[in-house]
Amino acid sequence: MRLEMSERRVGAVTVLDLSGQLTIDESAQRLKDKINSLIVEGRTSVVLNLADVSYIDSGGLGQLVACYSSLMKTAGGLKLLHVNKRNHDLLSITRLVTLFETFDSEEAAVGSFQHVV
Repeated sequence: MRLEMSERRVGAVTVLDLSGQLTIDESAQRLKDKINSLIVEGRTSVVLNLADVSYIDSGGLGQLVACYSSLMKTAGGLKLLHVNKRNHDLLSITRLVTLFETFDSEEAAVGSFQHVV
């Protein structure tokens, strides 16, 4: 299933609503390209809404880490929203749950970027 992505702004934070599967194929590359374009625009506070992401493979996980790293280098950040049980278990098994802040509320995720005006 192809990864679909829509973008919206909530104040100074960019929310990317993802739907489908985040896999090693073009899905991961599309996410990377989108994050890089946001960085070029100076929009470095990003929330990924994973509510409709049914599957993440190792390539998708790698891309999440790469996106996180790229945004952190710009003094920005990447937060995860609505991580389903399967994907949360995957983050736990790989110990990436300690890297990513995850939220069940969009308001809380956006509010976690306190330094953004």
